[in-house]
Amino acid sequence: MGQTAPVSAFLWITVVSLAAWCWLLLCQGFFWRTDVRLPGRREPEAWPSVCVVVPARDEAAVLPASLPSLLAQDYPGRAEVFLVDDGSTDGTGELARALSERHGGLPLTVGSPGEPPAGWTGKLWAVRHGIALARAREPEYLLLTDADIAHAPDSLRELVAAAHGGFDVVSQMARLRVESRWERLVVPAFVYFFAQLYPFRWIGRRGSRTAAAAGGCVLLRAGMAEKARIPDAIRHAVIDDVALARAVKGAGGRVWLGLADRVDSVRPYPRLHDLWRMVSRSAYAQLRHNPPLLLGTVAGLALVYLVPPVAVIAGAAAGSAPVAAVGALAWAVMAGTYTPMLRYYRQPLWLAPLLPYTAFLYLLMTVDSAVQHYRGRGAAWKGRTYARPDAVPDEG
Repeated sequence: MGQTAPVSAFLWITVVSLAAWCWLLLCQGFFWRTDVRLPGRREPEAWPSVCVVVPARDEAAVLPASLPSLLAQDYPGRAEVFLVDDGSTDGTGELARALSERHGGLPLTVGSPGEPPAGWTGKLWAVRHGIALARAREPEYLLLTDADIAHAPDSLRELVAAAHGGFDVVSQMARLRVESRWERLVVPAFVYFFAQLYPFRWIGRRGSRTAAAAGGCVLLRAGMAEKARIPDAIRHAVIDDVALARAVKGAGGRVWLGLADRVDSVRPYPRLHDLWRMVSRSAYAQLRHNPPLLLGTVAGLALVYLVPPVAVIAGAAAGSAPVAAVGALAWAVMAGTYTPMLRYYRQPLWLAPLLPYTAFLYLLMTVDSAVQHYRGRGAAWKGRTYARPDAVPDEG
């Protein structure tokens, strides 16, 4: 009798986990599908002018693989690139000018914004400076893209054609690098979890309140940027791409976000430490620095991702076939929803059953993000550390 009660209780916990997976499978915007790509394109009769804004801080290692792809854009209209050298110490600005001279292509202007004032994240301060430089050209669109993003030659053309269908923001989640062992384990899950939080189908739906963008590739209508007061209205944002999308929707604009086909990040994350920093620097900000929300998130991650494999192992050890069977079914649904993302990243499908392990790493990263916050260190990025979000917020 003493063992029956705990087994029965754990069986019910496992049933709840399975029910959560059935709900995620069918009711969370089909987040696990990877077929949300650029919407139907309609080429304009006259191609609008575009200014490309690239905030860059100590990016000399990745610029040779990314900047030439922007300069080589095959765009029928007028386009110009503004790279904002945000206090780099590795010669980022000089390298950008040299790459422009060597490769030619779109005109390049390199600017420097100086140190960000209190209340501004460094990246958004650099974006503000780039938009100010671009405003003199009176562009109809702004392409906000990171210094580590490489674009296919027709990327800008395709983005503008998609926006011409009625969107104020068209954003693509760049395909991140997956070459090292840790990148293969962690990176596809990063995009999978993001899509679970912000289902792409919901973002593009009229009347939907779900809003998100991917900061590496955001085409923004210039008129909407002024109407939504971007970036000034989100100057304090830690997760600036999501804040941008919310500001646009709040101003009555339409936002589209999907996976990219030929927009790639060239930034390497060879060690677990590198990926850990990428996630933990903004994880607690995603939870609005709210302790009850942190506890709920940890409990939710444990229930959804950790209970199924534990139930399989514990059920087998205790000789409880129902516990093991329900846990196995929940684990199978979980792995099945992860499979499309692995295919998108061209990774072996045997990684799918390892998602609970990866989720456990993300749980630890989230807790570490909160620990760093309460130690007063805040989040650090590119050599800048902001102590508290209510003082000087972190880099987005």
